[in-house]
Amino acid sequence: MKASDVRAMTEDQLKDELLKLKKEQFNLRFQQATGQLENTIRQRQVRRDIARIQTIAREKRVEEAKS
Repeated sequence: MKASDVRAMTEDQLKDELLKLKKEQFNLRFQQATGQLENTIRQRQVRRDIARIQTIAREKRVEEAKS
C-alpha cells in the first residue's frame, strides 16, 4: 500500500482499513504459532501498512485541528 493511496482515503476508510489489517496481523501471528505460515514477508508488510495508516491518520487530525 502506497502512502499516496492512504492519503486519498477518508477517516472512515482509514479506520476500516486499519481494522482489516489488524485482523490480518492477528491471523498471521496465529498461523505462525501453529506452523502454518507460508508467506513470512506478509507480516512485515502488514505491520508497516498499519504504521503508515496510523501516521497519516494522525497527520490528518493535527492538520484538521489547526484549521
